[in-house]
Amino acid sequence: MKKIFISIVLTVAVFAVSNAQQDAQYTQYMYNTISVNPAYAGSRGVLSIAALHRSQWVGLDGAPTTQTLNFHTPVSNNVGLGLSVVNDEIGNGTNQDTYIDAAFSYTVHISEEGKLSFGLKAGGHLLNVDFTKLRNYGAESNMPNIDNKFSPNFGAGIYYHTDRFYAGLSVPNFLQTEHFDSSDSNSSSLIAQERMNFYLITGYVFDLKNNVKFKPAALVKAVKGAPLQIDLSANFLFNDKFSLGAAYRWDAALSALFGFQLNEQLMIGLAYDKEVTDLGATTFNDGSFEIMLRYEFLKNYKRVITPRFF
Repeated sequence: MKKIFISIVLTVAVFAVSNAQQDAQYTQYMYNTISVNPAYAGSRGVLSIAALHRSQWVGLDGAPTTQTLNFHTPVSNNVGLGLSVVNDEIGNGTNQDTYIDAAFSYTVHISEEGKLSFGLKAGGHLLNVDFTKLRNYGAESNMPNIDNKFSPNFGAGIYYHTDRFYAGLSVPNFLQTEHFDSSDSNSSSLIAQERMNFYLITGYVFDLKNNVKFKPAALVKAVKGAPLQIDLSANFLFNDKFSLGAAYRWDAALSALFGFQLNEQLMIGLAYDKEVTDLGATTFNDGSFEIMLRYEFLKNYKRVITPRFF
């Protein structure tokens, strides 16, 4: 029964990816902003490189895994450039999505403290779907595969920030591409369409006593054909070095977060999610894990006068 249930979950998940096409999700979204908003490029004032790995539903064979690698840097007082690579896989290679995007941002000062950035991104998406890797796949299934199909795309975003507050709105991909031929009326249920995802991200830094800061943040993601996703997080930063916090993904998961600034250049972040759905109560689901590393080349640029908290 366990094997049958796992096969059903993976089959449903693959078809959900094919039809709803929600982008990959991150618990540490506050450290991975450029993956969803190109206007963030260069906003940290230094050359910043970050890598993230997420293993979802650990213990479930074929569960989703995600890797991201991005870097961004200012090239002048107003212009920032960046590159983002995202690899998302489910079903031990049954469905694999790879996104490669270049980002451009232009920033204007709209007040003494506030900056408003406008961002554009351009790139493409490689989609590989191999239904033969499904456990319950049979020759009679007659489901067409996709072999590394490339689809160009572009997106945009705006990002406002001060030393303590930030808010951004973005649509990473504007084009909606169908990956299956829908000319055959019998195959309409197999149409896979990339749909526009809308992101709203925001956060603030409060000063508490004894060199402690409180950093609440939120991410809202909306896409047609899938439930609204709301992520709420609250981190406490101690001595600008250690951070501890918790997060809640609406009707989906509770999370614990930990971060440590090893030195001025290197930071590590960890997160653990526990599903609050029926799937989270199963004995073979040990939750989801994330690890993030960020390195910044401070020596190549003038030191930032005020520390960056996001």
